Amino acid sequence: MALEVRSLDVSSGSRKVVRDASFTIEPGKAVAVLGANGAGKSELVLGLAGMMPVTAGRFSADGTDLTGAGPDVIRRAGVAAVPEGHRVLTRLSVDDNLRAAGSILPDGLAQTLADTYALFPELAERKGQLAGTMSGGQQQMLALGHAMMCRPRYLLIDEMSLGLAPLVVKRLMGFVADLKTRGVGILLIEQFTDMALSVCEDAVILRSGTTRFSGPSARLVEDPKLLDQAYFGAETAG
Repeated sequence: MALEVRSLDVSSGSRKVVRDASFTIEPGKAVAVLGANGAGKSELVLGLAGMMPVTAGRFSADGTDLTGAGPDVIRRAGVAAVPEGHRVLTRLSVDDNLRAAGSILPDGLAQTLADTYALFPELAERKGQLAGTMSGGQQQMLALGHAMMCRPRYLLIDEMSLGLAPLVVKRLMGFVADLKTRGVGILLIEQFTDMALSVCEDAVILRSGTTRFSGPSARLVEDPKLLDQAYFGAETAG
């Protein structure tokens, strides 16, 4: 049981933006994907979510091959993405946003909605509020709530902290830690490297679409020079 990525290429037009990426996300574990702007991190998430073309390699969730599948198929297989940018339906209420996200569920919408509100009490207090009138942090909670309405076994989170105050980011990191205890596997793209490494067991560092490091997060915490080399050095770290 795992989300397995093997030798994956993601392309934008004729250009490869991710090359030969390989890693495994186990239930209840988290993998940080780090790298400078333009490294290919968001493209990796979009490829795994079925929103950009995977042109080589393979990925699967709990044994189900999802290579080349569309977004709806991937979500129904238990893999949900939270793209960068607090994407919500701004003209709909919080409740309508979550109900729309849960429309793919074959049954149990009411219970899934209740479970999502239990994860995010602030959203429960704002059921009738228009999403576009909420703060950036609240909109990010709602974007995460969107994904949770699909009952994911694996969650792909892209730049959760972008534009948010450190206190809000800390609360959202608590959400990630809580999801791990519930058995959800997580891929986390995060600009705050220290926070990402503190909550993730493993890390992948991309540079120009190529993996420069793949291994336990503890190695990067214990040896900051290894982190610098993976970001900026000429040689591949591993």
